[in-house]
Amino acid sequence: MSASLTGAEFKKQLRAGGTKVGLFLNSHSPTVADQLAHSGYDWLLVDTQHGPMGNESLSGMLTGIASGGATSMVRVGGYSDRPCIQQSLDMGADGVLVPYINTADEARAAVSCCRYPTAGTRSVYFPQRSMNKGGLLGYAGAANDNVIVALQVETADCIKNIDEIAAVKGVDILFLGQNDLCMSMGLYEKYKFPDMYTSPELGDATNKLMAAAKKHNIILGIFLFGTSRVAEFVDKGFGFISVGNDLHHILTQAGAYVKDVEGITGKGGAWARRPSALL
Repeated sequence: MSASLTGAEFKKQLRAGGTKVGLFLNSHSPTVADQLAHSGYDWLLVDTQHGPMGNESLSGMLTGIASGGATSMVRVGGYSDRPCIQQSLDMGADGVLVPYINTADEARAAVSCCRYPTAGTRSVYFPQRSMNKGGLLGYAGAANDNVIVALQVETADCIKNIDEIAAVKGVDILFLGQNDLCMSMGLYEKYKFPDMYTSPELGDATNKLMAAAKKHNIILGIFLFGTSRVAEFVDKGFGFISVGNDLHHILTQAGAYVKDVEGITGKGGAWARRPSALL
């Protein structure tokens, strides 16, 4: 196991042009988190926005991620979700992803929850897992530099206000969510799937995001399902890249096994897969 990076080191490498590939976790399983932490991904993100995990399973998942040396992130409910932001960071998460940011004021509120005074309004308490390595003073003294604050770009209003949002002090990553952004912009209604992802409207919005990030030295991130477009977005300057989630990995790998077995036994009609809408 390689030694894990501090949040400050992680961000420095990204700002220097590095690429960090990771995965969202939706299975609420500490065991799955532990295993994937040893898979070679740079980071793993526990998705409390869409996953069923509570604080106890979140605690176990963050412990599992730490065991493999990956950088840990948590997607919280929103900029006003102070309890989850607080719990995630106290449990040892390296950072948070805050969805549904529309304005600079909302961005400032999210940053404030992540940083100790006087830079923010995060509450301090001892002991917590986050402080196990360095103690209260060792952790808290560097926490504002180490915390990774990522904001999700997924609405038309966010794109409209993207320059002001990118200018907010303390924002580290602007993370493009193409699915929600396409819905917010009405592109699912205008285009046949999957043409909205290569539409000029989404391309223009992405260019505005890229320009704002470059102007304010913000790291660009994106959620992708699979690897087919990774090189495209790396070339565009996106360094923080997700290639799906744990459940998608499980389904695609299961599908590969099912296809193989069906091929092996299919000539004699010995076995065929049960119908499934997912595979």
